[in-house]
Amino acid sequence: MKRIFTCLAAALVLLCGCGTEESVPEPKYYIQEAAHLYLDAELPKKDAVQESEDRVLNYERVHAVWIPVMQYGDWMTGKTEAEFRNAVREGFGKCAEFGINTVYVHVRAYGDAYYHSDLFPAGSYLDGDYDPLAIMTEEAHARELSIHAWINPMRTASADRLAREDAGVLGEWYRDGEKNGTFLVQSGSLYYLNPAYPEVRQLIAEGVSEIVTQYDVDGVHIDDFFYPTQDAGFDAAAFAASGAADLGEWRRENCSAMVREMYGAVKEKDSALLFGISPQGNMGTNHDKLYADTERWCSEEGFCDYIVPQIYYGFANSTCPFAETARLWAETASAAKLIIGLAPYKIGLTDQWAGAGAQEWCTDPEVLSAQEAFCASLEQVSGTAFYSYASLFAPEETVAVMVQAEAERIREGWEKQ
Repeated sequence: MKRIFTCLAAALVLLCGCGTEESVPEPKYYIQEAAHLYLDAELPKKDAVQESEDRVLNYERVHAVWIPVMQYGDWMTGKTEAEFRNAVREGFGKCAEFGINTVYVHVRAYGDAYYHSDLFPAGSYLDGDYDPLAIMTEEAHARELSIHAWINPMRTASADRLAREDAGVLGEWYRDGEKNGTFLVQSGSLYYLNPAYPEVRQLIAEGVSEIVTQYDVDGVHIDDFFYPTQDAGFDAAAFAASGAADLGEWRRENCSAMVREMYGAVKEKDSALLFGISPQGNMGTNHDKLYADTERWCSEEGFCDYIVPQIYYGFANSTCPFAETARLWAETASAAKLIIGLAPYKIGLTDQWAGAGAQEWCTDPEVLSAQEAFCASLEQVSGTAFYSYASLFAPEETVAVMVQAEAERIREGWEKQ
């Protein structure tokens, strides 16, 4: 039966800053690695797209939030199934009350699964044998929230984790002398899947199929973790065997093949399901350092339905000033819906990579709401997404007042749209 959409009452929201992401999920809040950041009255109308009868819930104007794996430390660790459901119910209720209509929930961050999987082991935060994604999907749809399963396709786990007997397919590859170092390659403290191999891309696509086949999600979402290094040793054997002449172009083709296969896995299940990508805001970083051809993906058919560049920069950022960067993406994203990723976690904090704009988020209390308004003024932009849930709903005392005021300004702006 088709869902009936209703306007949701607005409520105050509190926000907080985040810590720096580490190679393992220890910090409470997850943000981009410093190296990535460097170059780097009526609520909004809920015009849902329901091309697939009774199944898909997605919005023309998107107000989204990321719920990263670190949030499960609060919601899941040491909790029963009932306690987890209550935490999700409360969290999604806050989202809906604020005017959020879409949630990107982390379901595979480190080669693990916060859902029932035959391919990947259970996530480390999960205590018990219940199904987090089933619960989150049910609770999201009960509040008319579109829910997209967020995965990291290439990043996996540490050697200790992969060596365990319950590590699934990745554990088998880790223990295989031929696949360890080829299919699965260590970079820093973690292992990454190498998309140069068809078998690896097949596993990644099968992981996507497993989600959309078993769960009533409205889409699948990936972020900006592609190639972890520019070191040629990462995939030297595969590159040599390929006969290709340019390592960068070859890696970009590998990434594009991986993305295309994930997109195909989603569409094979249901053409109305969405596949989205959230790359770095800096196109040059994507292309030259992560080997992600994001310009191609959002300007050619067959790669993604929507793209959410992480434009986590202030207006005065010396390398990527917000307005210019947003306009560039608006000019580029001709084949995919454009949603702009915004950074409430920066409110009240020094932005060490912003050059002359390092203090902008401290001295200007309205950066975020001004960015939201700027995005609304661009015809090509179909909404915004906030990183992250914790920044919206788990405030630190030092920034709570600033953030609450910004939340009110953003809500008021949505009411006028």
